[in-house]
Amino acid sequence: MEQTLLIYNTLHRQKERFEPINAPHVGMYVCGPTVYGDPHLGHARPAITFDILFRYLKHLGYKVRYVRNITDVGHLEHDADEGDDKIEKKARLEQLEPMEIAEYYTRRYHQAMEAMGVLPPSIEPHATGHILEQQELVQQILDNGFAYESNGSIYFDIEKYNEKYHYGKLSGRTLENIKDASRDLSGVGEKKNQADFALWKKASPEHIMRWHSPWSDGFPGWHCECTAMGRKYLGSHFDIHGGGMDLVFPHHECEIAQATASQGDDMVKYWMHNNMITINGQKMGKSLGNFITLEQFFTGNHESLSQPYSPMTIRFFILSAHYRSTVDFSDEALQASQKGLERLMDGISNLDRITVSDKCDAQTEEFVKTFRQKCYDAMNDDLQTQVVISLLFEACHLVNNLVDRKATICADCLKELSDTMHLFAEELLGLRLAASGGSAAREEAFGKVVDMVLELRSKAKAAKDWATSDQIRDALAAAGFEVKDTKDGAVWKLAK
Repeated sequence: MEQTLLIYNTLHRQKERFEPINAPHVGMYVCGPTVYGDPHLGHARPAITFDILFRYLKHLGYKVRYVRNITDVGHLEHDADEGDDKIEKKARLEQLEPMEIAEYYTRRYHQAMEAMGVLPPSIEPHATGHILEQQELVQQILDNGFAYESNGSIYFDIEKYNEKYHYGKLSGRTLENIKDASRDLSGVGEKKNQADFALWKKASPEHIMRWHSPWSDGFPGWHCECTAMGRKYLGSHFDIHGGGMDLVFPHHECEIAQATASQGDDMVKYWMHNNMITINGQKMGKSLGNFITLEQFFTGNHESLSQPYSPMTIRFFILSAHYRSTVDFSDEALQASQKGLERLMDGISNLDRITVSDKCDAQTEEFVKTFRQKCYDAMNDDLQTQVVISLLFEACHLVNNLVDRKATICADCLKELSDTMHLFAEELLGLRLAASGGSAAREEAFGKVVDMVLELRSKAKAAKDWATSDQIRDALAAAGFEVKDTKDGAVWKLAK
């Protein structure tokens, strides 16, 4: 059955039917990390959110070009376009080259994303590799009369732009309240208007990262890179631009202004934004100093954590809420996610323990008949991953009843149930559900060894050699396994 996907467009503040500009091709750009520190939970949410969209669009048959950038220059500490470049500041503190910092933390980001099952984008451009494209963008805006030079720096002229277009249409802000919010910012002396933002900054003598330009030796403003790289790899009009809700203003608002000022209209059809992860109601982020790195989650090495949490637990935690809702972090919430993930793992594992009957009972048949489309309906409704998870839990409940022979299922229905659970849990939600780490071949061998040991225990019990039977059970328990005797034989799993 053909699926109709609805996505929430921040620009129009409503859900809209997804219709690509040039179907079956889809262009998607997502703002990536600024690589001056270890990735934290706040980085994980947009990466996982748009990984789900990437997976689902491909599943629907679209040919997706997914671009996610690396910001390795020009991201200053303040929206006033003043202060230190964050990467350069870190480089001075650690007495390293800025690109050493960027390369090191880019690798760390990739490792964390891979651990959480985030697929790599089609293209991952770096800001420093696209200085010429950014200079070309700045020149186009200058040529069209929407920017001006001041002491070697180039600033976007918001008032001039607003005479013809609408600055603030994405965020819903007016030019006046943007001006009011900008009154106390430093660096106003070079600007016509406090709210004007830098397209190109003249480098101070001590600034390390600099490039030659027609205006000065300097570096691009933060907002330029995404506009320039999005256009380079996806064209002057593309389908989706995504990122965290904290980027709506000023970053994405400035992107719209830059694109429109340079080419006459916005490049993007659908603007999508995930909401924030908070701690005690406050946004989690490096600049606020309240973040927990992903490595700290994986090792448990943080005062707010009672234990380590696997990368898949973090992914499950993020997917257990809709991407546009706020998620408040707590250790208790992660413990609940760990138990939920284990329940899902057990349910899918137990599919192999179901005894097939000649026919299904009525309730089982009805559930299986509607299960797949209900999951699709949830995904089609702006990626309601939390609803998909609740449906998967319903399927796990059915699986347990089938294992305990409280319900019956035929071979065709069992195949449909199994295929749907694997499709949505693993392929589309991206949850790796194997009980142990490593390759599939190693996991299979691992399971065979445990099964062999349990077979020896079964033979010992049949021979009424209770001492050997208990010894095997106790040895498995000491090694971290739970063994449960059922009427169909012993089953095992890793201890919680």
